[in-house]
This record gives sequence, C-alpha cells and structure tokens, in this order.
Amino acid sequence: MRIIGGKYKGRRITPPANFKARPTTDFAREGLFNILNNRIDFEQVIVLDLFSGTGSMSYEFSSRGAKEVHLVEKDSLHINGIRKIIMAIGLDNIKPIHIDAKAYIKTCRAKYDIIFADPPYNLSWLVELPDLVLRAAILKEDGFFILEHPRSMSFTDNSGFFEHRNYGGVNFSFFKSTGSN
Repeated sequence: MRIIGGKYKGRRITPPANFKARPTTDFAREGLFNILNNRIDFEQVIVLDLFSGTGSMSYEFSSRGAKEVHLVEKDSLHINGIRKIIMAIGLDNIKPIHIDAKAYIKTCRAKYDIIFADPPYNLSWLVELPDLVLRAAILKEDGFFILEHPRSMSFTDNSGFFEHRNYGGVNFSFFKSTGSN
C-alpha cells in the first residue's frame, strides 16, 4: 500500500501483520481523489474517516494538506497500527479515535466537510448508513458523504444521493445534506 498523492506521495505504508481490513485499492483511491481535486480545497476541509481500517484514506487526505482528519476505527489492532504509522510519518493533522463508528455518529458534536466511510461489506446496517450520517447533523451544509460499498448495493433512491462512481470492484456513492438535519 502506498500514499498516491500530496506531500507524502509514493510513501509505502505497511500495516501490521494479522490486519483484517480490506483496503481501498490504489486505483480506486486515485480515481476518487482525482474527482475531489476538482471539487474541494483540501487545506480548508475537516474530514471524518469512518471504518478506517488501514487508515489509507486518512493518509491521503492528510498528505494533501487537509485541515483536520478524524479517523474512527474500533479494532484495537488496526488503531494501534494506524497510530504507529501516523507517528512514523508525522501526520499531525490526523486524530485517531478508537470507537465503534455507529456510536461515534450518534455522539459526535463536530461538523465535517467530507465524511468518508468504507464499512465491511457484510455490515448488517450498511444500507442504513447514509441516512444515519445525514440525519446526525455532522455534515456541513455544503459538505458531502462518500460511501464505499459493494456493487450489489444501490443508493440512487436515497434523497441525499447525487453521484455514483465505479473503479473495478470498488463503488463510491456520494450524498449531500438533505437539509433535514
């Protein structure tokens, strides 16, 4: 795994042994960040990375100069590995939070410009995740939520949905605030 853009472009990241996460592919991350490059000023955004796994998405946002990245991961092995990588590289704009994503969404008081989620594809409440995030009042009015999900799922009927992108087996659906939060 490597950081594909920004200040730390090309930096190799080695997750600890026994890592159980399915990292977003380099190809999919590159495609997603090409889209984001045309839509946001990275240095002005506060990002929430839910179900962080390897931390790869947080490293990408951090490398591109995001103002702040809150990284949420419940697995102890993963969060400890992420903390070591953050320290080794010096990614001081990432704040790792060791908590279950659903609990964090329900208790969070911060507001984010971008919320990214890459949950396990077999997560029992994955289909509910966009509504949970959009109703939680944690997304800024002009911000958006990006969900990585399996090809078998479609979110086009969600009132906040505005775009879908596919990169090989990786699917991203984009949502905006519906104003009802």
